[in-house]
Amino acid sequence: MPHLELATTAAASAERCFDVSVDVELHTRSTGAREEIVGGVRSGLIGPGEEVTWKAWHFGIPFRMTSRIAEYDRPAMFVDQQVRGPFGAWRHEHRFDEIDGHTVMRDLVDFRSPLGPLGALVDRLFLERYMTKVLGTRNAVLRDAAETR
Repeated sequence: MPHLELATTAAASAERCFDVSVDVELHTRSTGAREEIVGGVRSGLIGPGEEVTWKAWHFGIPFRMTSRIAEYDRPAMFVDQQVRGPFGAWRHEHRFDEIDGHTVMRDLVDFRSPLGPLGALVDRLFLERYMTKVLGTRNAVLRDAAETR
């Protein structure tokens, strides 16, 4: 199962970074025109146990994914997990460590494509890099929002 780790530093408090990270409307804006909310929490901040369903276009193909906030400890961390969707498994842990007036936002993502060995090959050859790029782009938007709000 692929494991991704990214770290982004923002000149903002952990509370501010946490809040921009659970803002579903900001999430939609951070992905450009590639995602829209089609179910569950549609605006504001998503909270513990709540779900959101996204329709996303990747590689020109529409996908739907429902995520639930499975763990929530504001402002230190939260975890979103796929309930239904394209992955065989998806778990995304978001951590926020405040150090000297800055916050390190850490993403720890474990995912697995369906289709057994074929999916594992797609993960290694393509999807790990692609998902790292998508998350990095999103994190830059979150950092900018946290620093300007």
